[in-house]
Amino acid sequence: MDPCPFVRLSVCNLALKIPVALKPASSVVHPSSSPCFCKIKLKNFPLQTAVVPCILPESQFPDGQVQSHVASFHLNKSDLEKLVAKSLFGGGKLYLKISIYTGRRGSTCGVNSGRLLGKVDLPLDLAGTESRSVLFHNGWIVVGKEAKNSSAQFHLSVKAEPDPRFVFQFDGEPECSPQVFQIQGNIRQPVFTCKFSFRATGDRNQRSRSLPLEHSSRGWLSSFGSERERTGKERKGWSITVHDLSGSPVAAASMVTPFVASPGSDRVSRSNPGSWLILRPGDGTWKPWGKLEAWRERGSADGLGYRFELIPDSAAAGIVLAESKLSINKGGKFVIDIGTSVSTNGKSTPGNSTSPACSPRGSGDFGYGLWPYCMYRGFVMSADVEGEGGGSKCSKPTVEVSVQHVTCTEDAAAFVALSAAIDLSIDACRLFSQKLRKELCPSQDLLS
Repeated sequence: MDPCPFVRLSVCNLALKIPVALKPASSVVHPSSSPCFCKIKLKNFPLQTAVVPCILPESQFPDGQVQSHVASFHLNKSDLEKLVAKSLFGGGKLYLKISIYTGRRGSTCGVNSGRLLGKVDLPLDLAGTESRSVLFHNGWIVVGKEAKNSSAQFHLSVKAEPDPRFVFQFDGEPECSPQVFQIQGNIRQPVFTCKFSFRATGDRNQRSRSLPLEHSSRGWLSSFGSERERTGKERKGWSITVHDLSGSPVAAASMVTPFVASPGSDRVSRSNPGSWLILRPGDGTWKPWGKLEAWRERGSADGLGYRFELIPDSAAAGIVLAESKLSINKGGKFVIDIGTSVSTNGKSTPGNSTSPACSPRGSGDFGYGLWPYCMYRGFVMSADVEGEGGGSKCSKPTVEVSVQHVTCTEDAAAFVALSAAIDLSIDACRLFSQKLRKELCPSQDLLS
């Protein structure tokens, strides 16, 4: 499998020194607790915001601490060609534009609460960055007034580095058992097939009829599913298996906790989410690799809340890799990007993901050096998700997976199965007053 060229433009190591002359006279708080933030803009890409820590004027940076990336822009080959062409032939350079604010993020009565301190325009030359890393800046920049002892200093690091990815696309809705193609430029090559099915309602072990491995461990699916009695409206038993071109199963996603309407409502709530188990084959059995929980968020615009965690082989605690939400109506991107915590336009918008870097759930600190699953670093994967507002538009998820996280066919297939599960969760979290398409309804339900 040949990857597609991508470039990751990263902004990290932010810090701000504000001289005493620039601070409000009434301020008595320590500089490290002063709320500051910045807005980061790259041409034609969504605006991102990030918190900027304040440090004492006499402090050096870094101050004995390691900071993760605070913003990232992911550029495919087409993005790079357009940006490089505009900088060469458009009569002007390409800039990363950063506006630094003091005060808290957000707005009151439509008025932004932050006060603009200064702006930074950093020139970029992205030519050739798909094959080599480039450090554009690492150090301090004077912002604000250029008067003696009254200028603030802003620290940042900006670099571009190659981030090649495998790109896969479903040839139809996951529930329609489509083929999955690998995309490489204008070439579309089939690599997987998907089989959607329902588990037998009476199977207490919750094994899927679509899983052809006869010696599957009987305890896996039941142990991860809910043991509580379910009453009322529910959606359950969905399963999708990913096969390679030889017909061998290489990954699966199985609904282990039904999606159930909360008492007195018509929606799946955060307090009682449905869940999927992502499985990989090993030693003639299915082994759990990850767990995806999903629910329907309340608010002015309904959102699909989700949480994805890895399931270690020999530990009770899972490792949360992604926890965020996307628009139920418009859809968005499901993203696993380790070490980046940013927001778009200061809001939790579609495609925004907060991914704790290898944070174990439960007691115990496993440490970065000791915990084997910390191999997941930087960008891991993303998947397009079509929202309910797509109307008659067919959902054909596109999945991007970083090359560094794919060592075999099963690795890629696991991410494909995960993307199918998040796409199907949009339907699983649909209001129970709304009908599902026939492919998502067991035959016995259609006959009743």
